[in-house]
Amino acid sequence: MIRPVASAPVPKAAALECPSCGAAIERRAMGWAVSIVCAACGAQLDAADANLRILQHGERVRLAPRIPLGTRGMLKGAPWEVIGCQEVTITVEGIDYCWMEYVGFNPYRGFLYLSEYKRHWNVIEKLRRRPVPDGGGDQPTVLLDGRRYKHFQTAVARTTAALGEFPWELRVGDQVVSRDFVDPPYILSAEASDGEITWSQGTYTRPEIISKAFGLTPELMPPVDVFANQPNPHAELPGRMGRRFLFAMLALVAMLVANVTLAGNTVVFAQPYTFDRGAAEGSAFVTPAFRLDGRPSGVAIDLTAALNNDWVFFTLSLINEATGETREVTRQLEFYSGTDSDGAWSEGDRSETVRLSAVPAGRYFLRVEPEGGEAGRSRVGYTLRVRRDPPQYGYYALAFLALLTPMIFALFPSAAFENRRWAESDHPIGATTSDGDED
Repeated sequence: MIRPVASAPVPKAAALECPSCGAAIERRAMGWAVSIVCAACGAQLDAADANLRILQHGERVRLAPRIPLGTRGMLKGAPWEVIGCQEVTITVEGIDYCWMEYVGFNPYRGFLYLSEYKRHWNVIEKLRRRPVPDGGGDQPTVLLDGRRYKHFQTAVARTTAALGEFPWELRVGDQVVSRDFVDPPYILSAEASDGEITWSQGTYTRPEIISKAFGLTPELMPPVDVFANQPNPHAELPGRMGRRFLFAMLALVAMLVANVTLAGNTVVFAQPYTFDRGAAEGSAFVTPAFRLDGRPSGVAIDLTAALNNDWVFFTLSLINEATGETREVTRQLEFYSGTDSDGAWSEGDRSETVRLSAVPAGRYFLRVEPEGGEAGRSRVGYTLRVRRDPPQYGYYALAFLALLTPMIFALFPSAAFENRRWAESDHPIGATTSDGDED
């Protein structure tokens, strides 16, 4: 229970009787409240009338406020007493959605409002100025204090139950056209009724803060689902992962530059050859020997063939002249081109590079065996080139993918949360307009 400061006492409640049922009526905002709803019979009474004139007869109120009337608490640096609550309902596609709105009163600061929907809470203040329209179209936006609010929902809201005192002439069944705009953790609401528009700003407030402010026991339970202006708990995850990804990429690029700069990439053998498909002695042969110096490192064998609507299959064996150790690889080169109704086309490649890793120093030669090809094509020219210590790119591509994967997955929780948020709005993400464009 919040104790009012000595210099600003909260007036004691005054007791009167309901003219409809005779039940006791507590006045907590004498001189401020405009209407009162009797807790016993639900009659709506004129608080400005000394005899509490009946504005509308009602039915027994069955509301169970999560913050009981008369509870005092501290919000925004001031004490407030809950003097009224109402149930507000909208109907969307035949389904009713209800929430509770509470009226907080301080005789020196006026009124403060709270709303609760599925245990999501907002602290609401009336605005003395209107937001500035910023854009129209399918999803209008407005500006206030440098923040851009997106339209969330427009609906007809009606009062379906009430209890306590209110600073306006409340009647059960009253309707307003409500337009909500969001920029979490804030929500702007414009309520239009009888040609008058009232703007208010709500601030999303966690249930535990409300519980602590009003000393509620047991504490309010955690919220359900996602609310319109609920802050995205995953909003900062993509940014954090993005910064880490950037730093890792800078390190990876530095390593790649160092690898390319320091790699010897020395050509130790290069020779053109001709594959004669009609040769009687066969196509296999061995090249002159060449030397691979230095520490064990990679070897690249570059194959280039003058193919035109043709193919050749190569079996290549790198053989150590001293030990006979053999490393065998196979590759097929093919290249085809032509034209059709869609224009010129081509497929395949006339060149390819074969890589061998950690080859020790020594004298080596290649055994080369080309074979295959299109019938009727007797000869194909090709070139063999051997490079010692070529730059390695494949590992860096794998490292890039390894770094990119968590970055991509970091986007999912935030995007999923936003999808759930906007699924409850007039602008669900991924919905298409009449022109087939996405919102």
